[in-house]
Amino acid sequence: MRVLVVEDVRRLADDIAEGLRDQGMAVDVAYDGLTAAEKVAVTAYDVVVLDRDLPGLHGDVLCRQITRATDPAMVIMLTAAGSPGDRVAGLRLGADDYLGKPFHFSELVLRIRSLARRRPSARPRVLTGAGIELDPVLRTATRLGRPLRLSRKEFEVLAELLAAAPAPLSAEQLLEKVWDENADPFTKTVAVTIGRLRRRLGPPDVIVTVAGAGYRIRHDLEPA
Repeated sequence: MRVLVVEDVRRLADDIAEGLRDQGMAVDVAYDGLTAAEKVAVTAYDVVVLDRDLPGLHGDVLCRQITRATDPAMVIMLTAAGSPGDRVAGLRLGADDYLGKPFHFSELVLRIRSLARRRPSARPRVLTGAGIELDPVLRTATRLGRPLRLSRKEFEVLAELLAAAPAPLSAEQLLEKVWDENADPFTKTVAVTIGRLRRRLGPPDVIVTVAGAGYRIRHDLEPA
């Protein structure tokens, strides 16, 4: 899941981003509205955590820009203006959810995951393929009933491959979906993660390398 945190209080923005990364999400951060607008224009985010009072470009304007896009991200407004009137105003702008400050971080995580599931292009609740069952909410994965012990990145890569199956995903696509904007596009981290994931899944190999296209889940391993 790719998330953008837009918050002008840098320490709060960084704390939220770090906490979400610990939950396995790929997170970018913007400290003002103009920077956020630039990021939204070039990256397909699943959810935007949006402060309302932003320098450069007000959060209300940015919210309208996001929700009028062709394939819009889901928006949760995260702001100190938490009265019922403020919440109604935020939702009228097109926000999908509204959470007032201060907030419990665990609630923010649950709301982000809920919004991602509600997105029109959202994937199924449980992802399956080649004998694998993966639940992104419960953070569990099994192969032929055997529990898989995966790192956060291995889990997210497997989720993206299952969601895309039978189509392949390139290393660049996986970098965009699983890692954040700080990932080096020339790094071998995707190949290394795929190698570890293959070992954890065990034989027969579930992930196929497609020359010139990337990686995909084998479709000829479905259990009878």
